[in-house]
Amino acid sequence: MRMPDLVGDVASVLLTEEQIHQRVTELGARISADYQGRELTLVSVLKGSLPFMADLMRAISIPVSIDLMEVSSYGGTATESSGLVRILKDLSKPIEGRHALIVEDIIDTGLTLNYLSGYLRGKNPSTLHICTLLDKPARRLVDIPIDYLGFTIPDQFVIGYGLDYGEYYRNLPFIGVLRPEVYAAP
Repeated sequence: MRMPDLVGDVASVLLTEEQIHQRVTELGARISADYQGRELTLVSVLKGSLPFMADLMRAISIPVSIDLMEVSSYGGTATESSGLVRILKDLSKPIEGRHALIVEDIIDTGLTLNYLSGYLRGKNPSTLHICTLLDKPARRLVDIPIDYLGFTIPDQFVIGYGLDYGEYYRNLPFIGVLRPEVYAAP
């Protein structure tokens, strides 16, 4: 893979840093109100949701604990999910009897999150809900109930704010559309 050009490889900015910040603040306020008086565990799905999780937890005004999971349904620089989900890192603490909120960066086919939701329900949380920054419904293969949604986006390959291609572009402060020639190249 060639050395990425973080700015030049972006075809267009889909969501600015300011738009993301505003929406994350709104989500944090809503989650704070909904879980007032209850203990909440945020479960971040690594690696892409890390920036979103960090900003979201700072926007939540009630006590929260966090845990991290890493799952994979992609391989290397693949742009399509394989459909086979593997848990690479499991929770470090039990969520049984706790209120758990999955924090995801993007939902497209829904296959990975569907698997993960079922897996976590098997750990007997008191409640289990989903918060995603981005929803790409044009690619949905399974119905996923989204409780907290940042933005609905078109079917474009997006990068930035944690989203990557080949592990690059995650550090962009905005969400951009990757130029097709970057990921279509041999």
